[in-house]
Amino acid sequence: MTIAKSSSTLPLLENGDRLHRAEFERRYAATPHVKKAELIEGIVYVASPLRFTPHAKPHGDLIGWLWTYKTAVGAIELGVEPTVRLDNDNEPQPDVVLFRVDGNAKIDDDGYITGAPELVVEISASTASYDLYDKKRVYQRNGVKEYIVWRTFDGEIDWFVLEDGKYIEMKPDAEGIIRSVEFAGLWLNVKALLAGDMQQVLKSLNEGMKSQL
Repeated sequence: MTIAKSSSTLPLLENGDRLHRAEFERRYAATPHVKKAELIEGIVYVASPLRFTPHAKPHGDLIGWLWTYKTAVGAIELGVEPTVRLDNDNEPQPDVVLFRVDGNAKIDDDGYITGAPELVVEISASTASYDLYDKKRVYQRNGVKEYIVWRTFDGEIDWFVLEDGKYIEMKPDAEGIIRSVEFAGLWLNVKALLAGDMQQVLKSLNEGMKSQL
């Protein structure tokens, strides 16, 4: 989260605090040593330092995959770790978001996202316990249409699509590819991504985009 910090007599933001969004933002601004924090179901989660192999590297690979799609398709926005104002009890900071310019998610006057992006991605190393439970319920309830969780310690990728208000998990086909329902041509070669073969990941993506021509 990137809300500017300022001196204040407010209590400092602490992991486990139970707050509404407005109070969360006030305390966050008063706590300069906290670089990333999220509000999930009214509970504050302060992020730990991130390691390269289980988080930063896979994060970069997913951004490369989605950036390639964004630049080819147009009329969509890609964001890295943005603050997303969903409701009074939930202000997550997902690792990656992809959303349509004319979709549900909007940019506030102060530069933050309000509303649900069409696609949210989380790199889940030490955070699987709430990425796949509390966060998943929050994204489902607020209408995030597709939700990807890369469980890097388990070597697994979970891709959920919203159907009738509930998340249904999509599985790779016989070629190891998952095809987005919301974004035409957005194909992910799961096997190649888990193997670190980004050339094959982008090759499969290009095949997906060409299939829409």
